[in-house]
This record gives sequence, structure tokens and C-alpha cells, in this order.
Amino acid sequence: MNIFVLNCGSSTLKFRIIETDLDLIEQHADRTLAMGVIERIGSQALISYQVEGKAALKEATPLRDHKAALNYVLKLLTNPDYEVPGIKGLEDIHAIGHRVVHGGERFKSSIRVDDEVIRGIEDCIELAPLHNPANIKGIYAAREVFGSTTPQVAVFDTAFHSTLPETAYLYGIPYQMYRRYKIRKYGFHGTSHRYISYRYRDLTGKAREDTNIITLHLGNGSSACAIKQGDSIDTSMGFTPLEGLMMGTRCGDIDPTVIEFLSHKEGATIDEIFAMLNKRSGVLGISGLTNDMRDLIDEVDEFNDRRAQLALDMFCIRAKKYIGAYMAAINGADAVCFSAGIGENSPKIRSKICEGMDHIGIEIDEEKNNIAVQGSEMMISTHNSKVKVFVIPTNEELILARDTVRVVLNAPRRN
Repeated sequence: MNIFVLNCGSSTLKFRIIETDLDLIEQHADRTLAMGVIERIGSQALISYQVEGKAALKEATPLRDHKAALNYVLKLLTNPDYEVPGIKGLEDIHAIGHRVVHGGERFKSSIRVDDEVIRGIEDCIELAPLHNPANIKGIYAAREVFGSTTPQVAVFDTAFHSTLPETAYLYGIPYQMYRRYKIRKYGFHGTSHRYISYRYRDLTGKAREDTNIITLHLGNGSSACAIKQGDSIDTSMGFTPLEGLMMGTRCGDIDPTVIEFLSHKEGATIDEIFAMLNKRSGVLGISGLTNDMRDLIDEVDEFNDRRAQLALDMFCIRAKKYIGAYMAAINGADAVCFSAGIGENSPKIRSKICEGMDHIGIEIDEEKNNIAVQGSEMMISTHNSKVKVFVIPTNEELILARDTVRVVLNAPRRN
């Protein structure tokens, strides 16, 4: 089956064509045929497109909405210079898998999209006002372009964390606030944490029920997850992605009274303060320079910039604290797994996070750590390390494609 994986933002459309079916999943032989991203939808859009075995294409063209962007992708897929083998038209796309950020408490697994499911995703808009409307746009656009007979599947970021116990997902506020408004921890990056857990089991031969690990998705958005017997039992992001680790532009954990204090001192509205906490805080806010970890490391190496160093130190100590907390939550982990842009590509950050943790059994092999970049999938801990440390590049799109196949064929989930 050719699965069209879609991840729609308010003005972006990321896509991937993945060839997979139940046999290919079993053999780990899924294949990415093409991938790309369209940015600045609604104006002069920027298109990046890559077909397996061919040179990348980059171009710009005006695209007014997500439907126009999808139609443009289909033209690319059948362009003689960039066509995807085996795809001649709409009929060769067998199903569409959508990343949907928030499923609330209703959607605990991936599901085939129909009108009732769309209404359920719409009901979650107040929980994810920046993301769910864009995800819905993608669903409607795909329905218009591909027709109602092409199956569509929604795969939810929050679903993997639906196994959190009440003790982890409830906040210490009056219980009726949860009952009235569903204010609780939902967690995000679920497809990434799920993929990392699945690959860890493949690499180690562990059964799902024997999988007790801590996963770190470290990118511009970052989160940690405690996985016990294969299930997420705690995660750092909360009611929104603002909670938890310090990130590229998000502040992470903060005393809520800071918001009231800033409102009085700065004369700022709640919306203005939250814009600051989401878009101008984190390592960008501390360094005053950038949210790009590579640039911060260069600033420290070349100029010994104090605030760049401070931002790096704060980023790492927050991750270290979550590792310690989750070690306690699952009564000792067998492994810590690094993933996403920073986790996969920054030996310095991995080393700094794991530094001084030998007392809880974490020891990095610096030689292995330094070569684990650019898509490496490997163990980077010493042989004597009680807790193993892995670098596992994430592949959320593969989870979306596989779930789409299973939902369409009514097959049970196995990863």
C-alpha cells in the first residue's frame, strides 16, 4: 500500500509517501518513496521535494490554501522528472494518514476519519487552538482532492500518553476544574516516544512488557517520557506543550505566579505574556542570541559567551532532573534513549546531560558518543554502565503510515 502521510500546520504542509503493508511492517521493509514540505501557504509558497534516488527540488509558487498545496503535491508526484515509481494518479494513493496533535481523552488510539471523528477533533480545538484547526484543514483538503472513498486515518500525538495514571495526569487544583474543563496533563510527541520505544525493543530483543526506559525527544520542542512495561506512565509536557523541559523558545516549568507578576509590572495582557513564554523564552530568551543549539555551542567554543553557556547549562540540567525523577517513577530504568534534532546530533549536549550520573548507573562512552551523529542508531554507554544509553533517530511518519495500514485493514497494533 502507498500511504500518504500528512502533517498540516496553519501555513505548512509536510508530507511523505511510504510504501508499507502488514508483511512489510513485519519484515521492517517499509520504504519512503518521496517526501517534502510546503511552507508559507496562503502567499508565495516555498516547496522542498525529494524523491528516492533523485536530486532534491526547491521552488516557489503562489498557493492560496491547503487544497491548492495538495493539488500541487499531486502534480509533483506525477511529474516525469520527479514522479514516484508506481504512482501515476490519485488511484495509486491507497490511504492517507494525518498527524493530529490533540485527541483529548476521547481518542486513545488511531482511528479512521469520518464526520463524527472530525467533530471529536473539533471538540478538542480549545485544548490545541494552534494545531487542531490546521490538522482539520488537512483532512478536509484531502477529502476534496482524493474524494470520500480514499480512507483517511487520524493518528494522535496525545494517544501514547493515554496510559498515564491519575496521579501523573492530574494537577493539584480543585478536582472540579478537571471534571468541568478537563484540565490535566495530556503530553505530546507521543508518536516519537512510541517509535523510540519500539526501536529500543528491536535493538535489544526486549518484550514490550519488559521495556522500562526513559526517552528524551530533544529538539526545538523537547519532552521526556517515562515508559514502564511499554506504557507511558509520565511525561514532561502537560496541558499544553509549554510545560516541562526548557526548550528552544518555550520556558518549560515555571511558577504560575510569574504570569500575574509580569502582568502587573509590564502592563502586559495574558496573551502577550504567553506569547513571550512560548516564542521568546527558553534557550533563545536566556542566551539573547538564538534558539539553535548548534549556534549556541559555536558561540561558547569560539567566544566563550557567558549567556550562551548559561542557556546550554540550563537546558541540560532540566533534562538531567527529569531523568532522575523518572528513574524514581519507574523504580529504575534499563535505558535512556536520546532522539530528535538535538538528541540525535549533539554529542556535547548528550554528554553534558549524562555527566555526573554514574551514581545512578549512567556512564557514557565518549568515543561512541562522538561518532553517534547524522542518523546513527547505536548504544553510546560503556559496557559497565548499569543503565544503557542509546541514540535512536525518531521516525514519526513511519508510525503514522503503519497505523494507517492497520486501521484500514482492521489489524491489531503491534508497536
